[in-house]
Amino acid sequence: MTASHPFASPATPVIAIHGGAGTLSRATISADQERAYHAALQEVLRAGQAVLEQGGSAVDAVCEAVRLLEECPLFNAGHGAVFTADATHELDAALMDGATLAAGAVAGVAHVRNPVLAARAVMRHGQHVLMAGAGAERLAGEAGLEMVAPSHFSTPARREQLDAARARQAGAVLDHDGAAALAGPAIDEDRKMGTVGAVALDAQGHLAAATSTGGMTNKRPGRVGDSPLIGAGTYADDRTAAVSCTGHGESFIRVAAAHDLCARMAYAGLSLAEACDAVVHGALPAIGGTGGLVAVDRHGNVCLPFNTEGMYRGLARAGQAPETFIYR
Repeated sequence: MTASHPFASPATPVIAIHGGAGTLSRATISADQERAYHAALQEVLRAGQAVLEQGGSAVDAVCEAVRLLEECPLFNAGHGAVFTADATHELDAALMDGATLAAGAVAGVAHVRNPVLAARAVMRHGQHVLMAGAGAERLAGEAGLEMVAPSHFSTPARREQLDAARARQAGAVLDHDGAAALAGPAIDEDRKMGTVGAVALDAQGHLAAATSTGGMTNKRPGRVGDSPLIGAGTYADDRTAAVSCTGHGESFIRVAAAHDLCARMAYAGLSLAEACDAVVHGALPAIGGTGGLVAVDRHGNVCLPFNTEGMYRGLARAGQAPETFIYR
């Protein structure tokens, strides 16, 4: 699905978010589950919208939106993150400022309550772009961020998801299987993508993108996907667009999906919608890649494409009611 608004003013702030592609199928999702996802997405959008309406920057808006998504157990980031094969948590996040191309990211952290804020701390520090493990956590602690026991990220649903994956001997599986394991058959047991992200355009015409994830259920410890890799799962450039991806991370890495989208706009003159289509329905499927993304360009056009059955997503423009979607 694509939501484009070609006549939007460049100065009209807008935020778009995703809570992962590869949703429960229409046949198995309950009305209560559907309402819960819509309510959570609406709450996050209103918070990001408020930041923009009060004159906050795109960076501020996407950080607040992703922080709230990390606090919601419905999504695979922060509290509610999936388990590795060792029954541990390894969290990744990234942030990019389209105005300066400054970026920060963390990978494999297990004690930072909000990995997106750790990514922002890396960006503010300025010396490095991507930090991993204990070094990333040390920097986060020095920045005054809240540290928690790894058990903070655990939920019963995610534990059941790990147990189900082990029982099936399915190897690593993507997210939204946790709910599927409790609700019955889902779309495709091995193709649930769990990541959260946000993109925004602020009143000053600047863009930003942020992404956060708990990774893949039953993944090999040490695996890093596309989310914290600038240009793969996260990218923002005021000259083109801000992009946050969700899906089979290895595929997004191989095609440098987020940067490829922006490059198609910069070098080939494609519109946001055309570039999104080329990546999500062209480059990714060509190598078996599944997932989706949210993107906003410098004119305020928004696209929310995916090549799975559904993707938790929504957008909110300043002064307008938020819109949320799950299926096509």
